[in-house]
Amino acid sequence: MPSKVSRRSAAGTASLLAVPVALFAAIAGTALHRQSVEASGTSLAWGLAAALVLLGSFQLCLGAWSRSVIPTAVAGVVCYAAVGYLATASPGKQLVIGDVSGNVWLFGIPALTLVMLWWCRRFSISPRGTERPVPQATTR
Repeated sequence: MPSKVSRRSAAGTASLLAVPVALFAAIAGTALHRQSVEASGTSLAWGLAAALVLLGSFQLCLGAWSRSVIPTAVAGVVCYAAVGYLATASPGKQLVIGDVSGNVWLFGIPALTLVMLWWCRRFSISPRGTERPVPQATTR
């Protein structure tokens, strides 16, 4: 069982790693969120789903690796701040437009972060200092 010091070190390292990961997710997600495909006369926004899945997977990996919710929260806050900055540029230079996909991308980040925080708390250390058991997959 790893010591508390190594767990704190992993959480600190993951928190530092969360910043460039979140910036990448913000830039890639902003580029992706407007992508769509026409199917039977209906526009399907696959890029929006891909952008949110990208951010969620990064947050889940950071939380599972560090066994802490702090890197997940750092990634969510940094990504939201970066996308907010990209959305508030001067008119004509905005990368996130205030339409449905832009609003879902912008406000989906904090909603997804809350879901990932709830999910990643399963990996964290219990208040008494002992590890929480990680649920094992059952095979039949």
